[in-house]
Formats: sequence, structure tokens, C-alpha cells
Amino acid sequence: MFNRKKTLRKVKKHDPGTKRYELHKQAKATLGLGNAKEAVKKPEGETLDDWLAMNTIEIYNQLNILYGNICEHCTVTSCPHMNAGPKYQYLWPQGKSKPLDLPAPQYIDRLMEWIEDQFDDVSIFPPNVGQPYPKDFPKIVSQIFRKMFRVYAHIYYSHFGEMVVVSEAHLNSAFKFFHYFVQEFNLVSKADLMPLEETFERLSLADK
Repeated sequence: MFNRKKTLRKVKKHDPGTKRYELHKQAKATLGLGNAKEAVKKPEGETLDDWLAMNTIEIYNQLNILYGNICEHCTVTSCPHMNAGPKYQYLWPQGKSKPLDLPAPQYIDRLMEWIEDQFDDVSIFPPNVGQPYPKDFPKIVSQIFRKMFRVYAHIYYSHFGEMVVVSEAHLNSAFKFFHYFVQEFNLVSKADLMPLEETFERLSLADK
């Protein structure tokens, strides 16, 4: 059974009274209409940075819950490498040193921790209305989404069977929203999305 309280890490929340909190409520209402392709679009009159910030946190929360529901099956034994099938393997960067070939659970834990560090940095994700975002904010958001995609890719290739038992529908709807969002704002390249391109094409057929 799908459990929204079962997460790998603590869910990030929007503080009441902030712009991101109001956008979150508005986005939930729009998504409730069932059209993910329309729901990802920035509302008229809102800033791009605010819209990117709110959705980046929400999409991270969804991924956190999804992985949390199957993480007991993702072990150093079952997943000795962070990959998406035999064609795609992800190494953890080490600056000027050789990238690390980590087991998937260790890679994902580092990845989630890195993303949370970005969220907790008030110079990147300012908590108060009127505080400026960094000039390279879209670039930082793009890096976050590229990393999150790798977790989706690993889940689909290595843990889809477990997700079918838990809730395939939750996985598919969350990934479809993710994909439409990165397409809308050009956050992840087609090359990076390639491991799940056929999956997205199948999921989006009903929207065409």
C-alpha cells in the first residue's frame, strides 16, 4: 500500500504566508483538474523564480515519498551500482578526483542530501517575499532536476516491480508531471532524459 508518510528524508514544507505557500495552494487546485500538461505552466503575473522554486520543492517531496516506499528493496546487494538498466550508469562527482561508483542507495542518499543543502541555503532559496533569488537560479534548479531524474530512472529500471505492488499510478503521474515541467522550462536536456523517453511517450499518449 502506498504510504505518503514513508519517506527517505523529511518532507520539505512551504511556510504559511509566503509566496511559495500561496503558489503551492494554487498549483494543487490546478493539478486537481487532472491536466498535468497545463498544470506545469507558470500562472500569469507570477515570477519564474518563484514558480520554479515552489515546484522544485514539491517535485522533490513527491520523489522522496516514492523512493521511501521502495527503499527497503534498494540495497547495496540488490543495487551495487547507480544505474538505469545496462546502458546508463551514474557516477558520483568528486571534483578533480575520479568519480565514485557507488551502490544506488548510497548514491541516492548523497543526492537527496545535496538537494536539501540547496533548499536550506537561504541565498539560493530565499524564505521571505522580496528577497532576491541568485542570478543563476534557473541553472541551479536545472542541476537539481537532472539529479532527481536519475532517481526516477533507477526506480523505473530497477524497482518497477515493487512500485507496481505499492502504487504504479502514483509513480506514473508523478513522473509525467516531472517530465512536463522540465520540458516546459527546458531544465533537462533530451540526452539526459533518454533513459525514460519511451516511458514518457507511453504515459503521455492520453494527453495528445
